[in-house]
Amino acid sequence: MALDLFLPDEAATIRFGEDMALGLKRGDYVALSGDLGAGKSTFSRALIRAIAGDADLEVPSPTFTLVQSYDLRIPVAHFDLYRIADAAEIDELGFDEALSDGICLVEWPEKGFGALPADGITLTFLHEGDGRRVTIDAPAPALARIRRSLAIRAFLDEAGYRNAVRRHLTGDASVRAYEHVDAGGARLVLMDSPRHAPGPILAHGKYYQQIAHIAEDVKPFIAVGRYLVARGLRAPAIHAMDIEQGIILIEDLGSAGVLDENGVPIAERYRESAACLAHLHGEAAERDLPVAGDIVHRVPDFDRDAMQIEVSLLTDWYLPYKRGTPASEDERRGYVALWDGLIDSLAAAEHNLLLRDFHSPNIIWRPEATGTDRVGIIDFQDAMIGPSAYDVASLVQDARVDMPEGVAESVLDHYLSLRAAEPGFNRDRFLRDWHVMAAQRNCKLVGLWVRLMQRDGKPAYMRHMPRTLRNLERALAHPDLAPLREWCEKAGILATES
Repeated sequence: MALDLFLPDEAATIRFGEDMALGLKRGDYVALSGDLGAGKSTFSRALIRAIAGDADLEVPSPTFTLVQSYDLRIPVAHFDLYRIADAAEIDELGFDEALSDGICLVEWPEKGFGALPADGITLTFLHEGDGRRVTIDAPAPALARIRRSLAIRAFLDEAGYRNAVRRHLTGDASVRAYEHVDAGGARLVLMDSPRHAPGPILAHGKYYQQIAHIAEDVKPFIAVGRYLVARGLRAPAIHAMDIEQGIILIEDLGSAGVLDENGVPIAERYRESAACLAHLHGEAAERDLPVAGDIVHRVPDFDRDAMQIEVSLLTDWYLPYKRGTPASEDERRGYVALWDGLIDSLAAAEHNLLLRDFHSPNIIWRPEATGTDRVGIIDFQDAMIGPSAYDVASLVQDARVDMPEGVAESVLDHYLSLRAAEPGFNRDRFLRDWHVMAAQRNCKLVGLWVRLMQRDGKPAYMRHMPRTLRNLERALAHPDLAPLREWCEKAGILATES
């Protein structure tokens, strides 16, 4: 079903171009139809500048060159076919190559009839009074992306940020995406987190996200963030939210992280991050956390099913990738049994709120602050209650960066020294549980990297594989994990990664 928008002036057309920039992806062909002066060039210029993140970028008309190319976050090729004599000329302009890796904007697409894709996004601009009307026609998936971007604009308008400038910030390994929002000089962050679509049923009538307790909407983010602040930690303040749509406007905690300009861990910042975990683990966790009104989020347990579904990524994804053949039934049964025993042993572990991905991408360093306020925490919506050693393992064995041995040891020692004076804290028991949770996390990650590559088309995560295997080997060094280490050696898991 087509969309129909009225753009009252040039400013509205520019804003529409910026909104469309956040609704497009690689491989999108956008046909721009309309009379001279209908707004096609204004729209294209705004879209290209938005993707570039540069409001002053020179965007000349391709009327005479026929095509202008821009090497941006997503490459953009801007075509004007008005002067071509035959549609066959489109091949000579490099249209197919440009579309394979980026976005193609095409003015006067009717001149290329028969040589352009029939399933692209079509924008038709018509003069109407002092403004213009645009009709958007597109395949359902593309139209859904465009609707989502326009819904975010409507959310910002309603929240009082009508003239806000939106720019892409980042996406992650999930369906979430983030934008920078410049609202009258104040820079905020918008989290675009639509509800998870159900996946295939795997066990007990549940799909993966449900078994692994992956947040399916924004309620956990709201609840856990406020809980962390109440506990004296630094999570982003919330400026506006639409729980039903999964859109939240939050404080921008800054761009400094825990790595230096060369991507090397800064020991002091990791130690201060460990101090935040020690602070969090110093008191018992609360399970029922308020969201809004009478909505309450009940923090799930990191239970047996969740641990097992995560470590099964190793047998389901990594082993077939590594060996070229799937895991045998005997291997699977033995692996599950080993993890059942280790999970049973965690019943006596210290339990608290675990943030799940407490490592460099999700830690913001705030040098102007003091104490625990120096460590900004993001991406905590998947928090659970489980062995507190898990987050310490996540930090010390950062999955995204090589941790120098001395730094890793100093971070772990700093955490342990801060906890040492607490009544009932058992250092040896905690270290033993640290090894188990580190093994659990790394068994998950080796499979996750392969799944992201093979299923989700995100091969860049495979660069973390050698590090993850090294971390797994260290985790398995504890005597209590000797049977699992033996299983991994027999299965070829700890062989050198090529």
